[in-house]
Amino acid sequence: MSPSGSTKHVVIVGGGFAGLGCALKLAKSDAVRITLIDKNNYSQFQPLLYQLATAVLGTDDVAAPLRHCFRGHPNVDVKMSEVTNADPKTRTVTTRDGKSYQGDFLVLAAGSQANFFGTPGAKENAFPLYSVEDAQRLRSRILAVFEEADCNQTLVEQGALNFVVVGGGPTGTEVAGALASMINHTMTREYTDLAVQHARVYLIDHGHALLAAFPAEAHDYAAHVLQRIGVQVKLGMAVKEVMPDRVLLSDGSSIPTRTVVWAGGLMASPLAANSGLSRGHGGRIEVRPDLTVEGFPGVYVLGDFANIPSADNEALPQLGSVAQQSGVWAAKNILAEVAGQARTDFHYHDKGIMAMIGHDAAVAAVGRKRHELDGPLAFAAWIGVHALLMRGTRAKIEAFVDWAWSYFSRTQPIQVLDRADEGRIDWDEAKEKEDSRISPAA
Repeated sequence: MSPSGSTKHVVIVGGGFAGLGCALKLAKSDAVRITLIDKNNYSQFQPLLYQLATAVLGTDDVAAPLRHCFRGHPNVDVKMSEVTNADPKTRTVTTRDGKSYQGDFLVLAAGSQANFFGTPGAKENAFPLYSVEDAQRLRSRILAVFEEADCNQTLVEQGALNFVVVGGGPTGTEVAGALASMINHTMTREYTDLAVQHARVYLIDHGHALLAAFPAEAHDYAAHVLQRIGVQVKLGMAVKEVMPDRVLLSDGSSIPTRTVVWAGGLMASPLAANSGLSRGHGGRIEVRPDLTVEGFPGVYVLGDFANIPSADNEALPQLGSVAQQSGVWAAKNILAEVAGQARTDFHYHDKGIMAMIGHDAAVAAVGRKRHELDGPLAFAAWIGVHALLMRGTRAKIEAFVDWAWSYFSRTQPIQVLDRADEGRIDWDEAKEKEDSRISPAA
């Protein structure tokens, strides 16, 4: 208990890796009570969203009910609501429906959103992939274009089966590989009357190497694997505009498409702009090494919502392992404060960086010197790190490991178009807009 014998109230915004990690650690202490607020009633396993989007997994495989995580912990109260404003001086947050929550400690772990970098049309026409809802929308679009092209094969000439992925980092590389595998191993069997061989996956990045944060060997490995399975990799190329029926590239060319996946970067979620706190790169909140905010006692900022300094004073990357570890560390510091003890600086245990490129390929960079692994060894490392990030029963973790190995040997994807309205396309929309632009005013 706290020195005064009173229970302290901790308000946590966000049920992702960081917020959930913090809440689970605090839940074991009777010195605090916790209010966890998230706009969803589930926690999403973000590293697997691309597999939900490509119909390999179902929603239940990548989302877990938040309340289920806290069974047996009566000191945790989960509220499903969207926090729109924060007052760090009073450690109070306000939700969209007008309710306020004030705590002795405030933990902001509201996550991230797509950063479109001002690219015209990207926000309106591209598909980001940073939430379960994003993944469901993208899955609906992917399945819908195949269904519609199967009914009307002239749509293939309009780019119905062209898929453009923007961004050559881990997310973009994984999505491109999964799309190519989906086309090669599933769609050719499911759509026997459709010329699936005309389907194309394009991976666009303005840099000159895929997986830029990885060692040079991984750049070549990823490019080789993707090209082997049919992905057309275009490096040193920027997307200038995303239109309803095509993308325009910096070299003046265009690709007709109705499915543009945006994996071009992250920025802090909208709450950051309404928090009254100093923001830095990516609109994220600047924090001290102990995860608190200068000048605001009792306020902690975590995960993708924060620029967390490393030992060499560089911001740590937006990784699930960084978020989860920062959440646990913040909880330790909060309990230390409650007990009248000093906070300690966050030390990130770097487990490496990794990406799964396809059913039979993965790449990892492990250790301080970033030793490169690929193939089955990298895949095993991927499984181990992601199993550690999972929150749930032993059976759920074992099921994840079983699934991972079965995925490696190619399971049958889940081909259910359960959101047909979201995936539906107005194939005449772009033409109508173009005609309206060139027609003289009445």
